[in-house]
Amino acid sequence: MKSIGTHIVFFVIVLFIPCFFITVWVHAASNRVQEARVAAAQGAQAAVASASDVKYCTPALKVILRRVLTSCGLVKAGGQRGCQPLEAKNVAAMSGNDFNSLLMPMADRAAILQFDLDKADLDDPARALLEKTFSNQKGASYFLVVSRASPEGSVKHNRELSEARAGAVLSHLKSVFNDPDLEQEVGLLWLGEEFAQLDEEFCKWNRSHPEITCDTKALNRSAFIAWIDCRL
Repeated sequence: MKSIGTHIVFFVIVLFIPCFFITVWVHAASNRVQEARVAAAQGAQAAVASASDVKYCTPALKVILRRVLTSCGLVKAGGQRGCQPLEAKNVAAMSGNDFNSLLMPMADRAAILQFDLDKADLDDPARALLEKTFSNQKGASYFLVVSRASPEGSVKHNRELSEARAGAVLSHLKSVFNDPDLEQEVGLLWLGEEFAQLDEEFCKWNRSHPEITCDTKALNRSAFIAWIDCRL
């Protein structure tokens, strides 16, 4: 009987040891799964934070931005490309007023760099406002530059003038910011006098020359700039 009891005790011990280790392993694995879930959730939150989607990111705006940035807006390595006025109008596939209305909710994130008549050089206030606006990236992915010209002069000349203004913005960003992603971040449109002229409602926006009396001609000698916080 004593021998039988000893065997039973030994059997119970042998059975208990693997069960104990299996329980420990299962518990540890469960903890690892939970930690992985927490890490994944934190990673997802970080991803959302890195590319926010604010109120102005309406479905209509996202469609236009996607068309602009993929069709003509992004700067490519080895040289820039952008949209000329008629191309921009075709890409936007809407009226100038409708295009501008999409920009209206961006007032808190945007700025208007103003140029002298028939000039494409950034002055000191414009450079300062550009640098301040570009530095405030937050989680945005794209920096949109929309340059215009006022109606003085020929249509051809104003196309070229607005293109030069967009180029001046890009050149200054390159000279000041050591940003390896800059060529994949900056989108350019030059609209001349032909498409989406700004009206006096935009005089209320953050401008490089708020001290100058704002009318539509002065307002459209400009480059609209803004970081786009939309997830496209």
